[in-house]
Amino acid sequence: MIYTIIIFFAVLAVMVFVHELGHFFTARKLGVKAEEFGFGLPPRIGGWKKVGGKWKFFFGNQPVEDIQSEDTIYSLNWLPVGGFVKIKGENGEGVAEPDSFASKKIWKRATILSAGVIMNVVLCFLCLSLAFFIGAPQIVDQPQSNMAVADQKIQIVAVVKDSPAEKAGLQIGDVLLEIDGQKFTAIEAVQAFVGEKEGKVLPLAIDRFGERKEFAAAPVKLSETGKAGFGVGLATSGIVSYPWYAAIWLGLKTTIFLAWQIVLAFYTLIKNAIVGLPLGVDLAGPIGIAVMTGRVARLGFVHILQFTALLSMNLAIINFLPFPALDGGRVLFLIIEKIKGKAVNQKVEQIAHTIGFALLMLLIVVVTGRDFFKFKDSFINLWHKIIS
Repeated sequence: MIYTIIIFFAVLAVMVFVHELGHFFTARKLGVKAEEFGFGLPPRIGGWKKVGGKWKFFFGNQPVEDIQSEDTIYSLNWLPVGGFVKIKGENGEGVAEPDSFASKKIWKRATILSAGVIMNVVLCFLCLSLAFFIGAPQIVDQPQSNMAVADQKIQIVAVVKDSPAEKAGLQIGDVLLEIDGQKFTAIEAVQAFVGEKEGKVLPLAIDRFGERKEFAAAPVKLSETGKAGFGVGLATSGIVSYPWYAAIWLGLKTTIFLAWQIVLAFYTLIKNAIVGLPLGVDLAGPIGIAVMTGRVARLGFVHILQFTALLSMNLAIINFLPFPALDGGRVLFLIIEKIKGKAVNQKVEQIAHTIGFALLMLLIVVVTGRDFFKFKDSFINLWHKIIS
């Protein structure tokens, strides 16, 4: 469990840090002063400030305005989750000052606000490209000359409803280890063996998230094939690696595909919520993501890379939604400013962002509460380990 927590915070820290780094570098490049760049979240332990052309370390959590520094303050903070950047004029102050965010043209402000999202997309691309290069799990149905395949195995990719497999508890993603004590290397051999055992209960050994599990099921004659089977779809998978140039290309294609699929998922969620239909997708809060991180972490580094890519793309798309308090919401106010020819009243915008932030926090609380009851057994086991 401790390992899960460490991996969860490490993944979260990388995503947030990369996001804030995008805002930081873009702001400096476009002539806006970054007053503070924090490693971790406040309260501050201390940091480095520039005085007389030299960098000096200081302790304390005093306001940025009280720290005399000739350049950005680089701070260390107590909460080790990502980081943050404090940009001069981000709340509308300093309109007359040339190094203030508020004094810049609309396109520059929009670029600075969008940079964090762009960096999360870049992180997704880098994680996927690295995974393809060092070797990632993949269905091996059409081997190519530039791929190297290792650790081939037979995996369940579909489970028929009300089939012996579903009733036994088999799931998509399970790896078939043994049937009735026999191991198989080809799907055809599995089908031939099971096809001759109609009505006989067979013990099954499955690998699920790196853990061996035992099941039992009796093959029945399937209407889809006319032969005896458990009611599962099988595919040969393996750890597939590519040359660096092919890995980059596949990383780019997968990043685009992933972005499109997540956008479609959010479209379905929002549409169904408006018309009163079931959401169609499942939401997970910090607890749910932490539990999923633990499961992924047990599978190995490559799976952590893929999971980080997925979370990073989700963060990018969520953050760019035109909702107050998010980067997309701030860009929306810039679009309104462009259309109107003048800035939106600062108090009105701040109220909108405050309400938006409160609604987001409420959503997180609700989803987190649901996750707690969904995964309560994990927390009960953790508590028992702590007090035992």
